[in-house]
Amino acid sequence: MIVFITGGAKNGKSSYAQDLAVKLANGGKHYYLATMIPCDEEDRDRIRHHLVDRAGLGFETLEQGRDIAKCLEHTDKEGTFLLDSVTALLLNELYPDPTTWKLDPAAPDRCQAGLEALCGQVKNIVLVSDYIYSDAMKYGEETEIYRRGLAQLDRFLAGISDTVIEVSAGSHIIHKGGIGL
Repeated sequence: MIVFITGGAKNGKSSYAQDLAVKLANGGKHYYLATMIPCDEEDRDRIRHHLVDRAGLGFETLEQGRDIAKCLEHTDKEGTFLLDSVTALLLNELYPDPTTWKLDPAAPDRCQAGLEALCGQVKNIVLVSDYIYSDAMKYGEETEIYRRGLAQLDRFLAGISDTVIEVSAGSHIIHKGGIGL
């Protein structure tokens, strides 16, 4: 089963996704694919919060900030996977060398290929993404590349997912499929 969860930042997507992944695992192996590569103290605080939030849930955490399908080398494909988040994964792929911060415009397509490979090989996966492209603001060129790339990935994931859920202000809106648990 592929479940795609989207919504605004800090709306409870990660906690909801964790609970859902544990239920899908049904006592079996479950992996937390952590994609954030911390750049500052705010990022490190967010990671600490996520670690506390999932403590005791039985996740095996794998840090995979780039080349997402590579995680399959260290996992049981029959397990349940939680990828948090597509948003951070794309950012990491857009700027593969943090010493130069040179944008790689091929990153969205590379991410999509990696996500497709990952989703096609695992029993269950829950993917979390932020929609950051819904306002009418016009941003700088690099930000627009990021927003368009994330929209591309989100459309792709919604298309291949069995279930699509939007989390907004604590509400869970199922747009496609269902949970069946």
